[in-house]
Amino acid sequence: MNEPPPAELGLTIEELQRIIAETYGAKDAARGDVATFTWFIEEVGELATALREDDHEALAAEMADVLAWLVSLANIRGVELAAAVRRKYGHSCPGCQSVPCQCDPTLKP
Repeated sequence: MNEPPPAELGLTIEELQRIIAETYGAKDAARGDVATFTWFIEEVGELATALREDDHEALAAEMADVLAWLVSLANIRGVELAAAVRRKYGHSCPGCQSVPCQCDPTLKP
């Protein structure tokens, strides 16, 4: 069994994706992408509820759940999240190509 990295060192996206694959990969593959996406959306709903409450620990736990289900979905579909994030957001805003973003705040960049 692999030991998780010490908390003070942080956790990379690559490490998280590997941990989720090792822990849940077989179950995720058997469930498939559509059912996994449904679970992901359910967790997003739970995150929405947590945002309305004044419980930081519950909010953090729901954020972790949303991230874990997104990673599961990426694993099923063969997406390397770190590479995808780096390509899209690694240099600047994908909309205006500036840092900080200069896009109209009422529009999605």
